Amino acid sequence: MQADYLDGNALAGPLAEIFAADVSAAVSRCAACGQTGPVASLRVYDRAPGLVARCPGCEEVVLRLVRSPDSAWLDLRGAVTLRIPLRDGTGPGGQR
Repeated sequence: MQADYLDGNALAGPLAEIFAADVSAAVSRCAACGQTGPVASLRVYDRAPGLVARCPGCEEVVLRLVRSPDSAWLDLRGAVTLRIPLRDGTGPGGQR
């Protein structure tokens, strides 16, 4: 039996249109159960208008992404945090 969801890597392309960093490598924390893991580990459902990503632990919705030709809506209310690694490890202004 084939799963009816994709893994979180399905979000890489759509989120790359919005963020400069690779968000699939970001670590999210589920607001419902507290499980942490990379966005790439979320279960992504693409049969609705847009993408719905659910926690692999408790199945609660972590994020929703819907696009139109000129806008994107990103709902992160199911994530307590989203830690995005910086490419070179420096903060604003090149500070570590």
